Amino acid sequence: MSTETGTVSDTSRIHNIGYRSYDGKRLGRGYARRSLYSQSLRGSFGLGRSAKSKVLPMLLFGVMCMISAIIVAVAIATPGTTALPIKYTAFAIYMQALIGLFLAAQAPQSVSRDLRFKSVPLYFSRPIERVDYVVAKLAAMASALFILTGAPLVILYVGALLGKFDFVEQTKGFGQGLVSVALLSVLFAGLGLVMAALTPRRGFGVAAVIAVLTISYGAVSTVQAIAWQTGSEGAVQWLGLFSPITLIGGVQTAFLGANSAFPGGEGPGAGAGVVYLIVVLALVAGSYAVLMRRYRKVGL
Repeated sequence: MSTETGTVSDTSRIHNIGYRSYDGKRLGRGYARRSLYSQSLRGSFGLGRSAKSKVLPMLLFGVMCMISAIIVAVAIATPGTTALPIKYTAFAIYMQALIGLFLAAQAPQSVSRDLRFKSVPLYFSRPIERVDYVVAKLAAMASALFILTGAPLVILYVGALLGKFDFVEQTKGFGQGLVSVALLSVLFAGLGLVMAALTPRRGFGVAAVIAVLTISYGAVSTVQAIAWQTGSEGAVQWLGLFSPITLIGGVQTAFLGANSAFPGGEGPGAGAGVVYLIVVLALVAGSYAVLMRRYRKVGL
């Protein structure tokens, strides 16, 4: 920098820092995808975020586990009891309100903030593509839901074995329950992320997820009850195709030995169960396709 007299200031310096090429190990797409999955899964339970963000997911997780522990304690303490009072496949159905609240709170947190703050393109400055982002987010949300719903089943199973209930029966029921909650986790994760990704506003995403899960279940249950009362029993099982939770209930009844929660206690048989399973898989595939299309439209 020159002074008025043309001399150079004593405080001026020219630094030739230079540029050096990176010669370290390049971890590639796989590492970036795993990192995004890990970060999203941790974020679903508030880990790595503020203390306030941990309250709701951890509270819901704690309540789910506490309820299963109470069920085990009551079963063991009751004289003459040789089995748990509920089936493993029924636990998630009974806890659907808590599962829906967890999904409504965490799905928008996973994707809506990226859209709102326009940070999605930053992910793609790394060596990952649109499919990596979508798969990582779907897998993380499904994993979070599986942890939420699977951990209480583990408590039920361990408690049943400590109570010296029949090992074969409990192991079979536990396996059926894990298959059920795995299917539920994948289906709910797909639907929840689709609803959340439609808007960058977190509040709208929360409302959309609650509406899809709660309103659809209430409407289907009401129409099923009306159909049963009016003598249209055959329509009851087909009406269950129009709600996520009744879809899972139908698959459980058909293939996993669950008791039906439909009016009259008559769920779909094996034939109708195949239709239920196809619809579940179609919804999962459709959710993936919608997310891929959605993220193509935001400049990815």
